[in-house]
Amino acid sequence: MEATTRQEYITCSGLYKIYKAAGLEVVALRGLELTVYDGEIIAIVGASGSGKSTLLNILAGYDSPSAGTARVGEYDLLHMTNKEVVNYRRHEVGFIWQETSRNLFPYLTSAENVELPMVLTGVSQTARTERAQELLEIVGLGHRLGHKPEQLSGGEQQRVAIAVSLANQPPLLLADEPTGELDDLTGQEILDLFNEVNQQLGTTIVIVTHDPAVATSVGRAITIRDGKTSTETTRTISFQRRVGGSASDTEEFLIVDSTGAVQIPREMLDQLDINRRVRVGVDEGKVTLESGE
Repeated sequence: MEATTRQEYITCSGLYKIYKAAGLEVVALRGLELTVYDGEIIAIVGASGSGKSTLLNILAGYDSPSAGTARVGEYDLLHMTNKEVVNYRRHEVGFIWQETSRNLFPYLTSAENVELPMVLTGVSQTARTERAQELLEIVGLGHRLGHKPEQLSGGEQQRVAIAVSLANQPPLLLADEPTGELDDLTGQEILDLFNEVNQQLGTTIVIVTHDPAVATSVGRAITIRDGKTSTETTRTISFQRRVGGSASDTEEFLIVDSTGAVQIPREMLDQLDINRRVRVGVDEGKVTLESGE
């Protein structure tokens, strides 16, 4: 199903996040716009300091926006009560940290780690056991149920972390640099697993990364620059295709926000010798720019 025919699930419009530290204000998000469709898997790409981690923390319910609109399903992230935040984190969203050690308790087995989130939501022991086994089978670790994290490789730990994040059947899965601590081959396997989870369970997945290889493994990648969504790249991806393989019908678009603003790449502006002022016109259905200096 094409993304354009799906229901909007995540909607951010004019989203701002301002941090105050030592008497200074730091604007991490500057009117960011984002739409993610139900059942979609996307990558959010950006350099360090671009605002991608701030966006992820807001979507995870770990932080709240300063202004604008941010909705996930039926939740308004700008106006949630403390009780709604707890329910949101427990039922609506699963989260995977980059550091594998943050995702798992070292003294629990794989199955026990997966069962733990269900204990907090009151799921029966029988149902917890069945669900944990089912999820570990999905991530390819049905034979490692009784192993503790120290007995697993980095890639296996990340697979268990994915199972943990899906324990309470959240419709949204967020992943923060999920391949950052893995070698290339293992990272490819984890990205393939995300695609498989998306296909099998219909989970909406948002992967935040600075790695271009991750962006080429999903159908849509959105780049953030200076706290705003800047470009969007769409690709036709085969489900069986490994990361690094060829993708057809790749297109890159600039994003027009709700105010009509567009971030034009600096290299294009330099090519046209455009600085502070620009003349904008319409010529045969095309928007034209020329220097106003």
